[in-house]
This record gives sequence, C-alpha cells and structure tokens, in this order.
Amino acid sequence: MILAGDIGGTKVNLAWFELRNGALTQTAFEKFPSREFSDLESITRKFLARRNLKPQAAAFGVAGAIKNGVAHLTNLDWTIDSKNLARELQIPQVGLLNDLEANAYGISALTEKDFISLNPNAKNPVGNAAVIAAGTGLGEAGMLWDGKRHHPFACEGGHSDFAAKTDLDIALLQHLRAQFGRVSWERVLSGAGSINIYKFLRDTKRYEEPAWLADELKNTANPAAVITAAGLENKCELGAQTLNLFVTYYGTETANLALKMMSLGGVYIGGGIAPKIVSKLTDGQFMKAFLAVGRMKWLVEEMPVKIILNDNTALLGAAEYARLTVK
Repeated sequence: MILAGDIGGTKVNLAWFELRNGALTQTAFEKFPSREFSDLESITRKFLARRNLKPQAAAFGVAGAIKNGVAHLTNLDWTIDSKNLARELQIPQVGLLNDLEANAYGISALTEKDFISLNPNAKNPVGNAAVIAAGTGLGEAGMLWDGKRHHPFACEGGHSDFAAKTDLDIALLQHLRAQFGRVSWERVLSGAGSINIYKFLRDTKRYEEPAWLADELKNTANPAAVITAAGLENKCELGAQTLNLFVTYYGTETANLALKMMSLGGVYIGGGIAPKIVSKLTDGQFMKAFLAVGRMKWLVEEMPVKIILNDNTALLGAAEYARLTVK
C-alpha cells in the first residue's frame, strides 16, 4: 500500500497505489490547492482520513531542492521534512525526491500514446536521457544509462544563468536584471517567465498591448494562461511574439540540457505548459531552436525529443520510487 504525491507550487496531487500482480495500480486520487494549506502533513492527513487508509510506504516528488531529507519548495513557502512526514504517517521512512526526478522514474511506466515526438530524425535511442518541465517553475533532471536501465537523478538546472544569444535576448536580460539582479532560466521559462517576456515586449514598446487584452489581464487570476491563449489563437502580435519567444527559449534550454547530460537516449518535455501548447511546439520553432547548437548539431539532431502528455507521470514515478527504495 503506497501513498504517492506530486507536490508543486500551485497544487498537490496525492494518489494511493496497490501492488497487484507485480504492477502498481492506482486506486484513489485527489488534488489539493497548495496555498490553502500550511504544510503537507495536513493534506496527507485529510486524504488518508477520508478513505481510512494506512500506508506501508510513501514517497513524494517535490518542486524544489532536497538536502539531507529536507525539501525547500522554490515557489511555495513550505519546508518538508521526511522524518516529520514519517512520524505523521507512522511508517519507518518517507521518500522525498525532486519532482523532475519523480517524472523520470515515471517515464518507464508510460506507453507510446503518452508521448508526442518532435524530432522526425530521431534514431537509435540508447544512452543517457533527460527531462525538462516548465510549469510554475522550471525543473530539470537526468537519467544515467548503465547499459541496462536508466537511473534518474535530480538537478537544479532551471536555476542556472539565462544565456542570451541574440540582441533581443540581451535586451531582455538587461530588462530582467533591473528587476531581479541575477536572471535564471526559470525567469523566462515558466508560467511567470511568460509574463516576464510579455511585460518586456510591452514595456519596451516593441509591440502594443491591445485594450481588450489589458482588460482581460486585469480581471484574471492566471495571466500566464491569458497571454498563452492570445498567442495560440494569434489574437494579437504581442501575444504571438511572447509565445514565439517562450517556445524558442524552451527549445534552446532543452538543447542545453541534452548536451550537458549527453542525452542520446532522448529528452522528455514534461510539466503543465507543454501539453497546452502542443500546436506551437510542433510547428517547427521549438526544433529549430533545439538544433541551433553550432558545432554540436550533429550530436543532437538524432536525439529523440518527446512531449509527455500523461499528467500523472510524477505520481507514477513517486510510487515506483517508493516501491524500489523505501523499506
């Protein structure tokens, strides 16, 4: 009996898994708004009490860095301590892993229908792999190939420095430095990142903001979704160019990660944003940016690049991690 969780800056997904005939089977699921709770313990308590469940093992994918069994969420004012959670759940130990590491564990449980391939020239997918996911923040993880299977591991590459390539990128970097000082990839490649790009293009007078869009942004709790919709539907030049730049940066940083991880086995694109902008990710702009790596184009041009469509991948991965490693 395994309790698994996917803990993000905006939502917490919990699921109950049972091991049947050697395979994990999900038998319960619930989504909670993160910011309506003060800690993870109160959410797990509610989930289990409603169903009168007692776990034998538990693991949680967390959107943040983990050190010595303690996770500090990047986009939520929570600290999660695995020892405190174990006491709450009355089990010997709890597995905490980065949410992208959880996604990496979950990939092995997916089938071809859970992916959309972006690279028609992909060949011989054998070797290390990587996962990148833009959502509330920007997550990245690696998957070490030992000749038989992949071993996922966490990293915090989303917080590495944003690398400007064009004059427009340099102008954006200078604009964001005035606000944040140091500018990471997450500042341009996340929900908040799309807003940052939009405001830069608007405030530097590169594109005019239509009155109807300004009104919509004033009356929404999710400005990133409004901006993305304007770009997808090509309702205005400002929205379209914001989305174009966002997708370009997605392709660029995916290639950066692929090179660093030597991802001959493939690069997987997860997170909440990618499935919502599939039509844009598949129009050629993403792969154009992915392949623009100069002398290393020969290395990346045959790498599989796939969008993950299954939004339960991190939950599946957390459950698999608990099954494999938590005693």
